[in-house]
Amino acid sequence: MIRNIPTITKNLLIINVLMFVASFILARVGIDLDQALGLHFFMASNFRLWQLVSYMFMHANLEHIFFNMFALWMFGCVVENVWGPKKFLAYYLTCGIGAGLIQELTQFGSFYLLATSQIPGVSFGELGEVAANSQALLTQWTTVGASGAIYAILLAFGMTFPEERIFIFPLPVPIKAKWFVCGYALIELFSALATTNDSVAHFAHLGGMLFGYLLIRYWRKHPNSRYGADNGMQFFDNLRNNWERRRSQKSQSSQKSQNTQHYSNPDWEYNAKKKAEQEEVDRILDKIRKSGYDSLTAAEKRKLFEQNNS
Repeated sequence: MIRNIPTITKNLLIINVLMFVASFILARVGIDLDQALGLHFFMASNFRLWQLVSYMFMHANLEHIFFNMFALWMFGCVVENVWGPKKFLAYYLTCGIGAGLIQELTQFGSFYLLATSQIPGVSFGELGEVAANSQALLTQWTTVGASGAIYAILLAFGMTFPEERIFIFPLPVPIKAKWFVCGYALIELFSALATTNDSVAHFAHLGGMLFGYLLIRYWRKHPNSRYGADNGMQFFDNLRNNWERRRSQKSQSSQKSQNTQHYSNPDWEYNAKKKAEQEEVDRILDKIRKSGYDSLTAAEKRKLFEQNNS
């Protein structure tokens, strides 16, 4: 099963699991990897710039990493297959870093409100001095988890396959991907505004989705940029090549059979059916090239993948 997972998604799964196991083992001997690799508030003494990347590979508990990795496997495999590994990795890291920046901004807002509530009249320029005297508190503001990048992948799936229906427990009926993503975003926004002492970084999740949306919109408006071109077209080119290769092999096999067994009445109906299927696949692939994958109907998408797996 793991052999069928695309390269970047598979490696991200492995790295996250290894880091979680390492943090669990090292905690037994008094080493806290979360404090070293988690993302700290930028005004805290233990903040390091590289934590904007390392925090994505740390998780608080088993439930945290399980749901993140499950979503990465479920949606990341599809998005990477369509986009290609380089574009997918660039998107994942950019959105994860973006989520961290939004979390830093949110923490700064919290710090400012806390400082002004306890020190009336404190000016904006005096916040540095207040922060220096509040290190015992600020060094405990730590963010860990790949959730920001994962939420960005959910968004990418919803924007790439908006009409695809997916089953979400406990809903009794499938829901379109676009409504699934919108629902998740609204839940996170409500949770972020309604809770004050929640340890979940809701604004970081929204930040990952925000950066993902901006990045996807930029790529669509600038198709000639480095990742603007749909690298996933190689995926559909492979479908065409596989189809044509199988058709050529079947044609050669049929011709050989006719030559050796001297068939006088070829199966014209069968050949006509195969020719019609080939023309339909060619039409769908041409439609993707002209209008993109999102322009396909559900029936066309099903036809394309049925031919690839036949």
